[in-house]
Order: sequence, then structure tokens, then C-alpha cells
Amino acid sequence: MKAEIIAVGTELLLGQITNTNARYLSQQLSYIGIDVYYQTVVGDNLNRLKQAIELASSRADVILFSGGIGPTQDDLTKDALAEVLGRSIYIDPASMEKVASFFEGRNITMTENNRRQALVIENSHILANSTGLAVGIAIEDKEKYYIVLPGPPKELQPMFENEAKPWLLEHVLTDEHPIYSKMLKFAGIGESALEEALIDLINDQSDPTIAPYAKEAEVTIRLTTKAATEKEAMVKLKQMESQIRERLPDHMYADQDIGIEEQILLMMTGMKLTLTAAESCTGGLLMQNLTAIPGSGNVFLGGIVCYSNEMKEKMLNVPRELLEGEEAPGAVSPEVAEVLADEARKILDTDFAVSITGVAGPGSSERKPVGLVYIGLAERNQPTQVFELNIRGNRESIRVRAAKSILYRLWLRLSELQKESLPK
Repeated sequence: MKAEIIAVGTELLLGQITNTNARYLSQQLSYIGIDVYYQTVVGDNLNRLKQAIELASSRADVILFSGGIGPTQDDLTKDALAEVLGRSIYIDPASMEKVASFFEGRNITMTENNRRQALVIENSHILANSTGLAVGIAIEDKEKYYIVLPGPPKELQPMFENEAKPWLLEHVLTDEHPIYSKMLKFAGIGESALEEALIDLINDQSDPTIAPYAKEAEVTIRLTTKAATEKEAMVKLKQMESQIRERLPDHMYADQDIGIEEQILLMMTGMKLTLTAAESCTGGLLMQNLTAIPGSGNVFLGGIVCYSNEMKEKMLNVPRELLEGEEAPGAVSPEVAEVLADEARKILDTDFAVSITGVAGPGSSERKPVGLVYIGLAERNQPTQVFELNIRGNRESIRVRAAKSILYRLWLRLSELQKESLPK
């Protein structure tokens, strides 16, 4: 099955918003065995949209639309598709009732154009919108399959998962075993090193298949298999996972698609441990990533952004002789990283503290090179560890990789503690 995704919206062409829907849909379609061959972005113009639909229909079996089904006159996706297919378009009464009830419940006068959100095409299957008002549709026409979804990701994603995917499985993939996938997450290792460790398994494209994906300072592996039942699939996926874990025990931090921040919070919650942080060159990035996760307050009690030397001295008791003077090691030094971690842990009386100090660039600091970073890991009743990093990249890359690196070191230590607690 070949698929094409048509993202509709002039704002996409102007670069005003990023087309995250195409990435999401491509990933989700690959999981169920539908390959995306083409992605198209078209503005809010009826003729150009019809041309895009006709081209997609000539080269793809499954065509998915995102956007262009809202209440305004330039929301034209359903109009264009109806014209191309030669079908009528009308207001669905049940969908219209939901739209009207929304406004009545809020005591707001509904404008006439909101009726467009209840438009459906003749002989289409309605895809309910659990998080918005614009109804989606699915259509089978001359061995082609069309899925129309809303533009906002908070509406598109649940509609695809709960409505469109089951329809595709029932109408499009009826003669194939379903595809099952499992995500494995890695830290402290680059994509090339991970691929080298698993190259024989990757090249053996039998079953399950292995596909690595890399992003800043983390690597993901997707295991994929076809099976008649989920139980059968899980047996095969677990066997492959065990082989991979045996080869990379110090790097595989999760067997699900979560970030290392979330995995650390899960581990520390289970172990009833607490955490704080002192950040200099990362400016609170690590704390932002931790606190973005619901429930993080049970573990992360707070932290300090100590960007200037004055803050390091006044808030975290870093001795001035470490920061200033010809013989001073300076703010970017293992000595300062150690004090930052120690003092942060003592101030909040946490079980662990992490610290980051370095040169993020673009210019050097204290005559030290861009990318030189020191990270500290303090633990109650244990010696504080300090690690030197030499990170290549731009300012943002250095900040991200520094934050991920100290989290990786913390994960390693937590893993050791978990092993030590196991029965002998």
C-alpha cells in the first residue's frame, strides 16, 4: 500500500507553523504497514487543492488530509475532495447537533460559518472528533482510500488513533497480518556506535526488523514484526529485545517510547529518592525538561540557575577563590561543578543533585573552548562524581547534550542501586 499525505493550509507554506502532522502520520502509518511515498503541502486554494488530490490519486492508494476542515471559507478540503470524486456534500445532522450544543453550553451565539465543521461527503464514514468540533471522514472510492483529518495536532492525533486507524485496518489491510512495533530507547551512545554493536541483527532483515532513529543525544530503535495475534508478536519482539539488551546493558534505558527524563522520574519515584539541580550554561534547560513531566514534583524538589559568578557564590557558596584570580580554576572547572552539586544537594537536603557548568558559545569564556562542559553528580553519603565533556555543535546542541549527559550518568547510578537491591 502506497500512501500520500496532503497537508492543507497557506500558513504551512508561509512557514508560520511546522508540519508536525506529516511526521506523526508517517510514523503511525508505518506501524500498520502502510508506506508513505509522498508528502504534499498545498495552500487554501480550491483549484490547487483539487490538482493535488488528482495527482495523489494517480500515484497512491491511501490519501490522508490534515487541515482545511474548520469553520472559515478558506477551509476547503472537503469541498475539493467532493468535487474530485463527483459526490455531493451536506451537513450531517448529528455532527451539527454537537457543534450547536457546544455554543449553547457556553452561552455563545454560533455564527453561521460554524456549520461548515459538520460537513460530510456523500457515502462517507464519519470520524468522530473527541477533542474538537470539525468532523473527519473516511471514503473508499474506486480502490482508493481517503482520510480527512483536522489540522490541530490535539484533534488529529486522537482522531487518527481512535477512528481512522481502525477504519484502515478494517477496510484497507484486510488480507494482511497486522504489524506490531516496540520502541527501545538508548542514551550515552551515538547512532553509529549503536549500529555497529547491532549490525548483524540489523542486516538480517528477517523478523523482527530493526530500524534505528537518532535525535539529539538519544537513539531510538523500533522493532517491527507481523503476526496473527498480539501475543505471538510480543514473543518475537521480546526475544529480539533481550538480545539487544544483553549487548548494550549500559545504554538501553527504556523499552518504551519515553525520554530519559521520564525514565529517571519513574525510577526515583519507585525508589523514593529526591533530586535537585544547579545549572549554569544550560540555563534551566534540564529543570524545564524534568518539570514538563506530570508528577515530577514527587522527585524533583527544585533547583537553581546560577548563570553568573555572583549567583554561584551567593546562592551555592562557591568560594570566590575558585571563580576569580589568576590561579583560580574558574567557573568552568571540575572544582566548581563539584561544589555546585554538593551545595545544591545540601540546600534542599535531597538524595541526589546534578550540576552543569561550561562554555555553550558561540564565543569562548575564561579562555576555555566552546563545548567544554563539566557535569557533577552528588549523592547522599557518597563521593561526588565530576565528568568532563567536550561537545561539538552549536550553542543549543551543546546545551541539550550537556543536560542529556548528566541525566545519563544519573540513570547509570540509579541502575546500579536497583541491581544492588536485588536478592542475592
